[in-house]
Amino acid sequence: MLNTLTAAPLRLSERVVADPPVVLAPMAGITNTAFRRLCRESMAAALEPGQAGGLFVSEMITTRALVERNPKTLRMVRFEADESPRSIQLYGVDPAIVGAAVRMIVDENLADHVDLNFGCPVPKITRRGGGSALPWRIGLFEDIVRAAVREARGAVPVTVKMRIGIDHDHVTYREAGLRAQDAGVAHVALHGRTAADFYGGTANWAPIADLAELLDIPVLGNGDVWEADDALRMVRETGCAGVVVGRGCLGRPWLFADLAAGFAGRPERVRPGLRAVAAVMRRHAELLAEWLGDEERGVVDFRKHVAWYLKGFAVGSELRRTLATASSLAELDDGLARLDLDQPFPAEVVGQPRGRTSGARAVSLPEGWLGSRHSRAVPFGAELDSSGG
Repeated sequence: MLNTLTAAPLRLSERVVADPPVVLAPMAGITNTAFRRLCRESMAAALEPGQAGGLFVSEMITTRALVERNPKTLRMVRFEADESPRSIQLYGVDPAIVGAAVRMIVDENLADHVDLNFGCPVPKITRRGGGSALPWRIGLFEDIVRAAVREARGAVPVTVKMRIGIDHDHVTYREAGLRAQDAGVAHVALHGRTAADFYGGTANWAPIADLAELLDIPVLGNGDVWEADDALRMVRETGCAGVVVGRGCLGRPWLFADLAAGFAGRPERVRPGLRAVAAVMRRHAELLAEWLGDEERGVVDFRKHVAWYLKGFAVGSELRRTLATASSLAELDDGLARLDLDQPFPAEVVGQPRGRTSGARAVSLPEGWLGSRHSRAVPFGAELDSSGG
């Protein structure tokens, strides 16, 4: 079955090719330079000769903050010299500002690919009319996408990431997909949940199959890709052109080696013992310290990853707390040295959800949002002045 897949390389432009067709989803506070490097290196070690590797997308970048040259945002759009292709995800609700941000990316050669965020379900985004709330205002959605494609001027491909809709009574993916295609985007990625689903329950892949049949451009699937075999099943069941992987790789950058093997039809899967996991943890913290230019800030930023890396391993609560409160590499080393490093990878966590699993909730929206589907007006106060989600 593995070798019967028809998932060809994803070619967005001459410079932007994903082979295998795998994309690291933008995740706020996660997909910075350090984590992208770990994921890229993991996949690179498992590629067949001549394969380019996947796309590894930045954290969400706010268009206003980029145009205004916010120092934090400018740091977030810096890529390593060996990162190629360079992918940036933009969040914006004003077509003029989104267009200006894409123009800046092209003029200053900041990236090779721009993805537009219409999928974020976080209340601070949707209550302003952004993220997964925005495609309901289909005219505004179209204006934003057309502005981005126009200002890209063919120099960089533009793609769109979105959800099924606001909730099951306000479904948007079909019309939004068609409008995005007509505007000239290179692909559309669809998360198989509504905004109201948040990150709970089981992703619904049927709309992914529906959109893949509806559109002429590639459709990528997202949602509940916990293992490489989930990605292969998604492609087989939906006919999507590739997969977008988010929470499945939290604390597991080596998942991208499994994805490379799986799409190549090979059976091997990476299941590192705790000794190898501890080495990755240490390197992750060190890379964060280098990226942020400060050891303490890097180790503090790493704290959020500790529970994901240790998921399923027998590690006492006190030691977990010690590792999750470290403020220096020396403190982290002391904690890692106290682990029972001979533990094998815990088989019981294979295929299990990681990261956020919070379920259905009412979606925070601007007042009157659902009653004005065809308004092209930019919601007041929707633009954010900082990046990262």
